[in-house]
Amino acid sequence: MPPADAVIDFNTDDSLRVLVLGAEGPQAFCAGGDLALTIPLFGGARPPQDAWDRRVLEDPLVMPASSLRDYPLDKPVIAAINGACYAAGFEIMLGTDIRIAAEHATFCLPEVKRAVIPFAGSMVRLPRQIPYAQAMELMLTGDPIDAQKALSMGLVNHVVPAADVLPRAFAMAERMARNGPLAMRKLKQTVTAASGLPLEQGFVLENETKRIVLGSDDAREGPRAFMEKREPRYTGR
Repeated sequence: MPPADAVIDFNTDDSLRVLVLGAEGPQAFCAGGDLALTIPLFGGARPPQDAWDRRVLEDPLVMPASSLRDYPLDKPVIAAINGACYAAGFEIMLGTDIRIAAEHATFCLPEVKRAVIPFAGSMVRLPRQIPYAQAMELMLTGDPIDAQKALSMGLVNHVVPAADVLPRAFAMAERMARNGPLAMRKLKQTVTAASGLPLEQGFVLENETKRIVLGSDDAREGPRAFMEKREPRYTGR
């Protein structure tokens, strides 16, 4: 299944609460698009040659869902980064909420070295997620950084041995999946919508989220389960 379809299916299935994005093997989380195929396709230098090429250009959901950009995904997403996280892979990571990286993982936005740009969210997201000067150095030099550097600048949450990346990600996902699903979705939605807004406008969004969440069945079930010393039974309503 193409990644875009997997993301769309996850988003529309109310029984799924947390998404873990990873890759098989120890080499790469995602090394980016194919310079010989993808960039020429987007730039018009290569015409679409098959059904997938045509879908990439014509389906309005493929690029937003696969890059986690301009796609209304309010559920939490964890990145399990088991190797090189370059170019498009780096940009996908920026659309996730929590990032767990292997000790050998590396991170890079090398586009300027090939006279192109990272156009799937980095120019807008990266300076909001790490300090401006560090974001600009990454984008303007195109040089890679290691996992410890990524951790020190706040680009990732945890750096662990390679064998522990997926287990740590799944353990965190399972822990989060026990939380109130409506509360998590509205929290993420509000944080995303409030990004860059003046405080007073952000507080308006926060107040509306409070009204919706505190009026939900889950908000009554959570305190009740705590008082009754049992696991809550959340429905997302």
